[in-house]
Order: sequence, then C-alpha cells, then structure tokens
Amino acid sequence: MAADKLYVGIDLGGTKISTALVSREGHVLERDNRPTMASEGRDAVIARMVDAARQVMRNTAPGQVAAIGVGAPGPMDAVAGVLTAPPNLPGWVNVPLKELVEARLGIKTFLENDANAAALGEFHYGAGKGVHNMIYITASTGIGGGLILDDRLYGGTNGSAGEIGHMTILPDGPLCGCGNRGHLEALASGTAIARMGRELLARGVPTLIGELVKGDAQAVSAKVVAQAADQGDLEAERIIRQAMEYLGIGVANLVNLFNPDLIVIGGGLTNMGDKLFAPVRQAVRRIAFPIAAESVRVVPAQLGGDVGVLGAAVVAIQRSAAEG
Repeated sequence: MAADKLYVGIDLGGTKISTALVSREGHVLERDNRPTMASEGRDAVIARMVDAARQVMRNTAPGQVAAIGVGAPGPMDAVAGVLTAPPNLPGWVNVPLKELVEARLGIKTFLENDANAAALGEFHYGAGKGVHNMIYITASTGIGGGLILDDRLYGGTNGSAGEIGHMTILPDGPLCGCGNRGHLEALASGTAIARMGRELLARGVPTLIGELVKGDAQAVSAKVVAQAADQGDLEAERIIRQAMEYLGIGVANLVNLFNPDLIVIGGGLTNMGDKLFAPVRQAVRRIAFPIAAESVRVVPAQLGGDVGVLGAAVVAIQRSAAEG
C-alpha cells in the first residue's frame, strides 16, 4: 500500500521560519524552527527555508510530499506567488517566492498571506471546526486577520481582503505603521499598547510601568503594560481597557458586516485572557445588531504556535487539489 501523501507548511516571519511536515488530518510529524536572519538578504533566507523543508522531509519516501505551502507577510500577489514589498523583510521587492522554492525542491509550492493561512489552519484544525462563516483575528505586535465565508477563504479581487488591522476607527487617531491615522492596529495592537505606556512615562505620570522598566521608556512593551495592570496599576489598566474597547469596536463592525458564526482571536495579546475577551464580547453585544450579536461566539484560537505551519499546510492541500 502506498504511503499517505504528506505536506510541508512553512511560516515565514520577519524573525523566525517555522516549518513542519503535516498529514492531511493536521498532525505535525516533523518540525523545524530557525531564525530568519532577514538582514542577510533574500537569497540567504530562501536558502534557510529550503534547508528547513529538506530537514522535515528527510525521512519521507520519494514523491510522498505532495505539495508545499508558504505563509508569508504581505503585501503579495498570492496567485502569482510573488511577495511584492513586505515591510519586515527589507529589500524583498517583487520576489517570486513560489517559483524560487519550487525550483530548488522540485515540489509544487503555493504562497498565501500569513494571516489568511492562519485563518485556514484554525478553520480546518482548530477553533473553527464545524462552522461555515468564521473570522480569524491575530492580535499581537500588529493586527491582521482572515475571512472564511461559506466555508472558503475570501481573498477579494486580488487577494488583499481581510486587512482587519487597517480599518479606520478614529479618523484623527494615532499614526499607523502604514502611514494612515486611527487604524485598529494603531489603537489596539501590542505596538499601540507599548506606545501608550511610553507616552505615560514621557508625561511623567507615576505608574508601575516605569518601575518595571527602571525608567527606560524604550523597554516598555505590551507585556510590561499588561504585567503592571495585573499588579493593580490604574494607569496600565486604563491603557489595556481602552485598547480592548477599540478592538471590541473593530470586532463589532466585522459582526455587522459579515454576520459570522465565530470570531477566533489568536496572537500574543490573548495571553491577557479575560482582559481581552470580556471587553470585546461586551462591545459586540452593545454595538452589533442584536440578531448578529446573538448568533456569534468570540473565542480564543486553539492552535497556538502551530497555527502558521498548519495553515500553510492547508494552503498546500487545497491548492494542489484544485490544480489536480
């Protein structure tokens, strides 16, 4: 009997490359994690990706790996397999990543935005199993997401749909990394929370945040602000509460727009637990239309650190099947 087909999922990030050998059922059979070292340039990074893929495939039979999926930061042309200009991979302009990986490994390769890939991973193997309409949000350093509508990833006209972090919440709000103002990412991300913590120190406001970083404003992170809030610091609690209120407004907007069964939130900020989920759920109940609010659940992601590689594997499974 022939061995079951397997798939390789590669999650390419600005700091880390995660790679896994995955079965169709979503079982991780082999894994490899290594630093991206983006400063060494694209050729070195691609060589590292290829070596990681070979590492996880080392015990497979010839032809057993059916396809490779790569989740990478956008912007990109996912259909053509080209990364156009990802901000956290300096110097990567119009890089035909699909073609380059495919040529080196001799295995059909497919490219997808990392947040979309993560959405597919949670939908097929995680919190989204059994639903038909799901929105995945990653709340971490930035805010991203993916839309699963009627059981399918919705990419829009050219694959750029689902930029949840870049909906405008406050038109005159703080500057976002993309250059516009008042985006959800500028108000509710880990970067935004850290910025608000630094602003407190700059204004000389007495706060435990300053004590935790020994007065070094550059050491303020979302994790430090959350730690201060956990220890009862009122200013830190206010920052977290405000950021999560904005996140809740964004989620409520999505509920009104798409009427999903499920909102799945992953990423580092979910380590705050109810400090994140309680205000988000309250905002949905308060702001969204009742019929939509009553039919949606807001839940934590289930796949943890494997969401990227499992999502990339789903990309490989689905796209290779579609191509026959």
